[in-house]
Amino acid sequence: MNANPPLLDYLLRLADNGLVLAQRLSEWVGKGPVLEEDIATTNVGLDLLGQARLWFAYASEVEAAATGRGRSEDEFAFRRDGHEFRNLLLVEQPNGSYADTIARQFLFDRWHVLMLRGLAASGDARIAEIAQKSLKEASYHAERSADWVIRLGDGTDESHRRMQQAIDELWRFTGEMFDADDIELALVERRVAVDPRSLREPWNAAVDAVLAEATLARPPDGWSHRGGRKGVHTEHLGPMLAEMQFLQRAYPDAQW
Repeated sequence: MNANPPLLDYLLRLADNGLVLAQRLSEWVGKGPVLEEDIATTNVGLDLLGQARLWFAYASEVEAAATGRGRSEDEFAFRRDGHEFRNLLLVEQPNGSYADTIARQFLFDRWHVLMLRGLAASGDARIAEIAQKSLKEASYHAERSADWVIRLGDGTDESHRRMQQAIDELWRFTGEMFDADDIELALVERRVAVDPRSLREPWNAAVDAVLAEATLARPPDGWSHRGGRKGVHTEHLGPMLAEMQFLQRAYPDAQW
C-alpha cells in the first residue's frame, strides 16, 4: 500500500526515472562503441543524475513537511527497496546492444521533453523551476538519440536490423508513459502535474517523423507492460539496484 503524499509520490516518479536511467547508462562507461560516444553517453547519464537530485531534494522537503523528517538524496537512492521505486518500466530495461540502448533513450527522451515542457508551466513554482532547467538538457538528449536512430536505421543492413529489433522489443513498454492514475489526476486538477494522456499525440508525431527518416517501421500499438509507477517492476530492476546500492547497504552511514 502506498502511503506517500501525492506530491511526494509524483516527485519520486520524476526522480526515479532519471536515477535508474542514469545508472543504466553508467554501465556503458569504458565500453562505448567509440571514445566520443562513450563520453557522450556518460554525460547524458550525469545530466539525468543531476536532474534526479533536484527532484529528490524537493521530495525531501515535501516529506519533511508531511512527516517531520525528509530523507536525503542518498537515502532515496540507496535505502529503498525495489517496490518503493516509481520509475517507468522502460528505463530499467537492460542495455543490450548499443541499438537497444539508443532505442530506449530515444523513446524516453521524446516523452521526457514533452513532460518537462508541460511541467515548466506548473503552478508549483519549484517544479516549474526544475523542469525549465532540465528541459535544456533533455532537448539535447532527444536530438542526440534521434540522430543515432536515423544513423543506425538508415545505415547498413545489420544496423537497420538491430535498430528495428530494438524498437520492436521496447515498444511494449511505451504505453505506460501515457497512463494517468488518481495521483496524477489530483495534481493535474491543482495545476501541479501534467496529464500524461495529453502527451500521446505529440509523442506519436515526433517519434513517427524520426522512424520514417530512419526507414524504420512503427510497431503496432497494443498491450503494454505497466506497473512501474506503482512499484511493480520487471525482473531487471532488482539486480541493478543490488549493484547500485551495495556499498551503502554493506557500510551504512560510512564517511569517505
